[in-house]
Amino acid sequence: MFRIELKKLRAYGLVMALAVAATVALMPAQPVVAQARALPDFTDLVEQVGPSVVNIRTLERSRGTAIGQGQIDEDMQEFFRRFFGQPMPGAPRQGPRPDRPQPDRPQPERPQPDDEQSQPRGVGSGFILTADGFVMTNAHVVEGAEEVMVTLPDKREFKARIVGYDKRTDVGVIKIEATGLPAVKVGDVTRLKVGEWVMAIGSPFGLENTVTAGIVSAKQRDTGDYLPFIQTDVAINPGNSGGPLINMRGEVVGINSQIYSRSGGFMGISFAIPIDEAIRVAEQLRTSGRVSRGRIGVQIDQVSKDVAESIGLGKPQGALVRSVEGGSPADKAGVEAGDIITKFDGKAIDKASDLPRMVGNTKPGTRATVTVFRRGGSKDLAVTIAELEPEKPARPVAEKPEKPKGSPAAQSIGLSVSDLTDAQRKELKLKGGVKVEAVTAGAARAGIREGDIIVGVGNTEITSVRDFDAVVAKIDKSKAIPVLLRRGELATYLVIRPAR
Repeated sequence: MFRIELKKLRAYGLVMALAVAATVALMPAQPVVAQARALPDFTDLVEQVGPSVVNIRTLERSRGTAIGQGQIDEDMQEFFRRFFGQPMPGAPRQGPRPDRPQPDRPQPERPQPDDEQSQPRGVGSGFILTADGFVMTNAHVVEGAEEVMVTLPDKREFKARIVGYDKRTDVGVIKIEATGLPAVKVGDVTRLKVGEWVMAIGSPFGLENTVTAGIVSAKQRDTGDYLPFIQTDVAINPGNSGGPLINMRGEVVGINSQIYSRSGGFMGISFAIPIDEAIRVAEQLRTSGRVSRGRIGVQIDQVSKDVAESIGLGKPQGALVRSVEGGSPADKAGVEAGDIITKFDGKAIDKASDLPRMVGNTKPGTRATVTVFRRGGSKDLAVTIAELEPEKPARPVAEKPEKPKGSPAAQSIGLSVSDLTDAQRKELKLKGGVKVEAVTAGAARAGIREGDIIVGVGNTEITSVRDFDAVVAKIDKSKAIPVLLRRGELATYLVIRPAR
């Protein structure tokens, strides 16, 4: 009897197992489909925002001598500091430390010149802020540039005017002469959440219209005096500078500005300037070309937990005043060294870095209330905000010797030329040609340098300045102009393109 029942149970179990297996086999793979649908699709965002993202190229006046001749080019030193996290071999140890977030400055890509001249400086990104041609980017992209060229995704190219830039926030604004441009939509940073998907478009290493994506890693990240940055894991590399950080609604929420790197390349941590802060700076730049900030004249530090508990503050908050500048607004208001500023105009100061942001965003001349914690009690003091000194130039601008102006025909394409002497013709083994004395505008963009010898324009041989002027006067300036020149022992063609 027991054996019969056991056989029945085994048979019943086998039937049930087969039934379950069949049911599982017939069930649709719903969990897998649901997981696939949960992943974001960025294609619509790229089509929506892509036309508003531009490539920025800059030219600057070269200053240094060749590396290895006793002086090291300053921009090359800067490149090593920013992207390799260490000084260039043979250079003095200075500049940012490798464990600090570094601005994503484009790499200088230029040959070593013999004479002072305009040379390519780097490549960055930007985005169209208004339909009439205002473009937002990073300050370090355009700082020191003599000429800025903007290329749109439809391959149209414009020479841009620098409206202004603010190094303290790394925000820059430039202007191109065009209308009907596709402007970006500006998002609300307060709605941005940690863990939210975001996307970047830019020109890393000069590769235009490159799209990368990731998530928001943190908000209000302290890396500077005036800005709480947005931290992401979106891949950002040299050339992404100035490009937009975009949310899933197709709105710009930040400007990609810095990377945390020990190697010079992307290591999973990137920082973007919150768009609300950037717009506030951009409005001042568009209005006056500079940014006005407030100051009260105190040096501050963090409040430690031990100090807060020992003086009865309760928790570490506020900004500890280490010194007060004599005659400053804080001095006149009665702020003393050792005070802890806990509120500014009624707004709580959680950490010391909050104070310079609040004061800096206050219009000079405004009366505000500073709440200080002093000897166990709080006290309100009235202070009148002064203006922070404008930023000084990164390096002094030396007076440049006046360059020969040349004939009107030569000037029309950005050149000044002179006849070759008999000795020069003999040395160079040339029958004729003209020597380039000065280069600007289209000729500089084409790569023509001072000292080059022009031997042909178009399909016409050039033997003298008179020939050069006659040919250039007749040539169609709305079309590309091929120029045959000698540089040292080598001949090459360069093309002067019309300004747009």
